[in-house]
Amino acid sequence: MSAPPRRPEHTETEEETDVTIEAAMIAPTLEQRSCWERVRNRLRGEVGEAAFNSWLRPVELVDASGRAVRLTVPTRFMRDWVVKNYADRIRTLWQGEDAACDSVDILVAAASVAPAQRRLAREGAPKLIGADGLEIEARFALPAAEAAQKLTFEHFIVGKPNELAYAAALRVAEAETVPFNPLYLAGGAGLGKTHLMHAIAHHMQKKFPERRIAYLSAERFMYEFVRALRDKNVMPFKEQLRSVDVLMVDDVQFIAGKESTQEEFFHTFNALIDQNRQIIISGDRTPSDLDHMEERMRSRLGWGLVADIHATDYELRLGILHSKAEQVGAKVPQQVLEFLAHRITSNVRELEGGLNRVLAYSNLVGRPITLETTQEVLKDLLRANDRRVSIEDIQKRVAEHFNVRLGDMHSPRRARAVARPRQVAMYLCKQLTTRSLPEIGRKFGGRDHTTVMHAVRKIDELKREDAALAEDIELLKRSLEG
Repeated sequence: MSAPPRRPEHTETEEETDVTIEAAMIAPTLEQRSCWERVRNRLRGEVGEAAFNSWLRPVELVDASGRAVRLTVPTRFMRDWVVKNYADRIRTLWQGEDAACDSVDILVAAASVAPAQRRLAREGAPKLIGADGLEIEARFALPAAEAAQKLTFEHFIVGKPNELAYAAALRVAEAETVPFNPLYLAGGAGLGKTHLMHAIAHHMQKKFPERRIAYLSAERFMYEFVRALRDKNVMPFKEQLRSVDVLMVDDVQFIAGKESTQEEFFHTFNALIDQNRQIIISGDRTPSDLDHMEERMRSRLGWGLVADIHATDYELRLGILHSKAEQVGAKVPQQVLEFLAHRITSNVRELEGGLNRVLAYSNLVGRPITLETTQEVLKDLLRANDRRVSIEDIQKRVAEHFNVRLGDMHSPRRARAVARPRQVAMYLCKQLTTRSLPEIGRKFGGRDHTTVMHAVRKIDELKREDAALAEDIELLKRSLEG
C-alpha cells in the first residue's frame, strides 16, 4: 500500500477539525459545484464504481474559495482513508479545473453541520437492525438518497439482454421465503448489476420492513474485515454480518486472490445459508469464470441461480434514453436519442452520462438540443466509442497476421497452425472487449466458455516463455487499439 500523501498544510487536531468546519461552513457557488461534479466523475472513471461508492461518494464539497478546497466526510476513519489514497489525485484534478488551487483539506463534518443534508441521505435507506435490536453501523448500509429515488425496479429498463436478471431480482425481492440461494448477478461494468441490487434492497424494505438487510461491496467487506483484525475486533464483525436476514455483496471479484478475506467470506456465506438467510451477489463474471477464486468458493457462488446481464442492444439503449429524458422532464429530439443509442454502445453508465452532458450543456448555455450540438459536446466520448474493438475486428486482424482463413476462427479444426491463432484471438477478445467469456465462445463457432478460459490461460503462459509470441500479441494489440 502506498504511503499516505503529504497533507497540504493542515495542522488542526481531529477535535479542532470538527469545530473549524462547522464555523467556516460556506455554501459553494454553482461554478464550484460544477467543478466538483467534474472532478467526481473523473474519479469515478479512474477508481471504479465499487471504490467510488465505498469511499468517494460520501465526500461533500464545502468551499473552494481562495487557494484551498475544503471537503468533508462523515467519519474520521473515512477521512484517514481518503487522505491516504485519494487526496493527491483530487488536488491534481482540481488544479486541472482551477490552477489557483494549491491545497485540498479533507475534514470530518461536525455532527451539527448540514443536518438537512445528512437527514436526506438517511431517508429511504433500508434500516439495518442487528440481532441485539441496535442499528447496524452505517458502513453496511446503502448510499440511500440517490438510490432510493433512482435505483429502483420502476427505473430499471428491461430488454432481452437483462430480462432474466430482472425477473430473478424481482422474484427474490417479492418472495416471503428464499426462492434460490444465492442469487448471483453476472455482467460487465455499467450494465445494471448494482441498480438491481439496490432495487432489491429498497423493495424488500418496503414489503418486509422487519427484515435486517446488509449491503456492501466486496472491497468494503475486505477493508472492514482487515480493520477488525487490526483492532482485534473480529467477533463483533462476524456476529454483525451473520445476524442479518439478507446479505448483499456487490462486485465479488474484488476478493479474488485475497485468501484470508475469501476464508472469512466463505464461512459467513455458509453460516447464512445454513440459517436459510437470503444471499445476493454480483460479479463481473460468472462464478466459474472468476480467476484466483478458490474452487469451493466458486462452487458455493454457483449453488443457486446465476443470471447473466448481457451487453445492451439498440432497442434497450433507446428505451433507457427515453426513460432518462422523461425522468428529468427534458424534451430531447428523437433523432438525438437514436443517434446516442447507435453510437454509445459500451455500457449504460456512459450512455446516461452522455445524455446528462448534453442536457447540462443545453441548460447552462441556453442552446437547443440538436444533433450538431450533441456531436460537438460529446466528441471525446463518441471518439472513444468509435475506437472500441469488436470481436469480429480481432478475428479478422489475427487471421491476417497469422495467414490463416477467417473461417478458421469458427471452424472445429484443431491443428496447431489454426488452433494457436484462434487462442490468440480469444485472448485478445478477453483483453480488449467487455464481452463475457460465454459471449466470446459463441463468436468462435459456439464454443464453451471453458474453452475460452483455457485459451486465455494458455496464451498467458506462452507469452512468458515465447518472446516472439509476446511480440506478436503486443503488435496486434497496438494495431487494434490504434
